[in-house]
Amino acid sequence: MGKLVGLALAGLIALTAPARAELVEAEITLLDFTDLVGWELDDHEAAFDAFLHTCELLDDPQWDPICSIGFDFTGAPKAFFELFFRPVKIEDGQPGVFTAYYEPEIRGSERRTGRYDIPVYRRPPEIAAGTANYTRREIEEDGVLEGRGLEIAWVEDPVELQFLQIQGSGRIKLPDGSSIRLGFGGHNGHSFRSLGDELVRRGIYNIHQVSAEVIKNWVSRNPVEGRDLLSHNTSYVFFTELEHLPSHSGPIGAMARSISAGRTLAVDPAYTPLGAPVWIEKGGAEPFSRLMVAQDTGSRIKGAQRADIFWGTGDEAGKAAGRIKDAGRMVVLLPIQRAYALAPEE
Repeated sequence: MGKLVGLALAGLIALTAPARAELVEAEITLLDFTDLVGWELDDHEAAFDAFLHTCELLDDPQWDPICSIGFDFTGAPKAFFELFFRPVKIEDGQPGVFTAYYEPEIRGSERRTGRYDIPVYRRPPEIAAGTANYTRREIEEDGVLEGRGLEIAWVEDPVELQFLQIQGSGRIKLPDGSSIRLGFGGHNGHSFRSLGDELVRRGIYNIHQVSAEVIKNWVSRNPVEGRDLLSHNTSYVFFTELEHLPSHSGPIGAMARSISAGRTLAVDPAYTPLGAPVWIEKGGAEPFSRLMVAQDTGSRIKGAQRADIFWGTGDEAGKAAGRIKDAGRMVVLLPIQRAYALAPEE
């Protein structure tokens, strides 16, 4: 195992985009591939394909040679990672936590009907310009955006729409079987508030009882209190229609490319460079070890050992993702030169 060193991540942050302005204190451990539990058993080819999908976007002199070699590499993907990378564990004193996210698919229509009467909005120009920040209640109950042609589609369930907003992307399945692909189009600037946490605070459920399905059923049974609960989360997300994204592709991530189920990781870019391969060892009821790629971010993903696993599309992926909140560790694979640059001379 490599030597443990403590240092400010100035070198790493300067080469990470996007990155926070302030320096982040962290501990760095240089590891060997033999330190990665389960490394020999993973599907390295799947990770290699995911890495190359965003590799060309890593405009950096230390990444450029690796990407060039990767596009022409004919050897085993496992050998590629072992030849050109060094495992680096980055820690900030907080325990490792893995959650998961998914791409929702909900029913809707391109026109307002008796069944589909809840609008899915694109971002209004005044919010884009920073001159307004309507709350969820103003948008959903007061109708401040009605009649302005901002509707992308209409859906039937306000809870499903809010869950779609929480995920930041999704699909609306139309009556003819086709779908509208939605990507993140901005938000109203208000802080996110958890519906599940609010139900617990009100004494309605215990924390272990809360799930997306439980919230949906409770709102359906309690329409007046349910509307108030939905307004508790003042944050509101707007969408943009992704007209040219193939149906077999995943949603668009933070690197402006489609992401891969089971191989894309959302990370805190202040610690983990976007585009870097990341080895995870997840515990919990269904533990696994896997090489993934840091291709996405999330507003609630903060910390060196905090990450969100993209699980896939649809209800089954959503149910599986909702069950994941597990301990573990993540190890970033960095170009050898960059890895050693983080460690001061002995």
